[in-house]
Amino acid sequence: MEAKSNKATRHAGRVVDGPTNPMVTPLLTDLYQFTMAYAYWKAGKHNERAVFDLYFRKNPFGGEFTVFAGLEECIKLIANFKLTEEEISFIRQSLPGSCEEGFLNYLTEIDCSDVEVYAISEGTVVFPKVPLLRLEGPVAVVQLLETPVLNLVNFASLVATNAARHRLVAGKSKMLLEFGLRRAQGPDGAIGASKYCYIGGFDATSNVAAGRLFGIPLRGTHSHAFVSSFMGPDEILEKSLCSSDGSSTCEDFVTRVQSWLSKIQSLKSLGSTFGETNQSELAAFISYALAFPNNFLALVDTYDVMRSGVPNFCAVALALNDLGYKAVGIRLDSGDLAYLSSEARKIFHIIEKEFGIPDFGKTSITASNDLNEETLDGLKKQGHEVDCFGIGTYLVTCYAQAALGCVFKLVEINNQPRIKLSEDVSKVSIPCKKRCYRLYGKEGYSLVDIMTGENEPCPKVGERILCRHPFSESKRAYVVPKRVEELLKCYWPGQSGKEREELPALKDIRDHCIKQLEQMRPDHIRRLNPTPYKVSVSAKLYDFIHFLWLNEAPVGELH
Repeated sequence: MEAKSNKATRHAGRVVDGPTNPMVTPLLTDLYQFTMAYAYWKAGKHNERAVFDLYFRKNPFGGEFTVFAGLEECIKLIANFKLTEEEISFIRQSLPGSCEEGFLNYLTEIDCSDVEVYAISEGTVVFPKVPLLRLEGPVAVVQLLETPVLNLVNFASLVATNAARHRLVAGKSKMLLEFGLRRAQGPDGAIGASKYCYIGGFDATSNVAAGRLFGIPLRGTHSHAFVSSFMGPDEILEKSLCSSDGSSTCEDFVTRVQSWLSKIQSLKSLGSTFGETNQSELAAFISYALAFPNNFLALVDTYDVMRSGVPNFCAVALALNDLGYKAVGIRLDSGDLAYLSSEARKIFHIIEKEFGIPDFGKTSITASNDLNEETLDGLKKQGHEVDCFGIGTYLVTCYAQAALGCVFKLVEINNQPRIKLSEDVSKVSIPCKKRCYRLYGKEGYSLVDIMTGENEPCPKVGERILCRHPFSESKRAYVVPKRVEELLKCYWPGQSGKEREELPALKDIRDHCIKQLEQMRPDHIRRLNPTPYKVSVSAKLYDFIHFLWLNEAPVGELH
């Protein structure tokens, strides 16, 4: 999977790159989008002005918040939306033979130059029913965008939310590494997961391709295979190591390490904790330190964490310290992580005290091994000394929930509001073109999101506004906002002439997401029994929803 460097669109003097994944083309859609486009064309309705909302109905993972992601890729798709001759030829073969050639000629001409896109900023914390994107344009064209934009938003938002939940459980001080490449659902699942986990608050990834594409920091050391590939110190042929400042050279680094290991084993303060360590493991650690003296982090559970891995690491780390280097730390990939991390920390502190090595007690401890949100929560309750978590399978596959379930609904055509009804009230759509606001209280937390009709006045700071549940008559409250934020911004102006919002850098999106979570009331984002966040409509929009509902719903007749 590679970024397209040869395809980009210029809009308003700015170049918009093509989608990151070359598979994202106008054909990445469901067949029924083309059959509907043909039916619109056949009926002469294809150029009618339509408004669609993209939103979701329920927060994932049993929580009460979602992180919106995928907007940048949507804009890249829309900016470069153009069917090629080969694609139209394939459509000709795929549609029923009754389709007229004039429709195919129409397809050669369409693009998204007359489509307007309004969206919430990527990385924003969002809630059910509130439009994440609003697309306006010729109905046939916007209909063709439905499936690809849903595809680009659904997984992106799901995995960004999953990452944010892991970050909230781990806490601000811990480093989080995304290690999911080998378990992700294919190359695109892996690349997307790396990008959106970073947005959700992770610090780095092991995925080199994602690092190149998006500039995400990379992390990684060695596996058990590297450790077990060594048989003993005799295999190390080049034993010399230059000091960090280049002023001297240790000709036999192996002997220096072995000398330190003997000193550690004889420490009375450790109470004869260490006996003979695994020498093949020691050889692997020495070899890795010789290769990366500034980045020595050892996987210590290949044979035995406490009886071999930790003392072998400490011996190498102390030898590196003699030469002016500072070892990074250890990684635990199995066993009782809370216990092992705590015991390792005690040993680091003893070595710092016994040998006078500043900050050795703060040596980093990384944990991996099929971690998930529940495991992190359990470790926190048990008490642990882990500084960094490497998380893979449960994170990138969103194991706790398979999909987010965003939908794409027509809310207006030719300036006429439309509504989708259902016996399931949660599936009733909110009609018409809307404006969306977030109202903040005196403590700085957001209180409620409110949707209004497009032409209604904007809520004002200090003025009381009635916020109503869209469908429940009794659920209503007055709010006097201390701050008002309009959520939907113009990211693709089409022919409107409006100022276009710039797409921010990935790091800025990540910072925005972290700041957003800080602005949420803690009870809304806590892991267990979170308080539902209020999403409302204005009194005027509430009345209109129910007027249209009654007007469109068939009236039954009893006999």
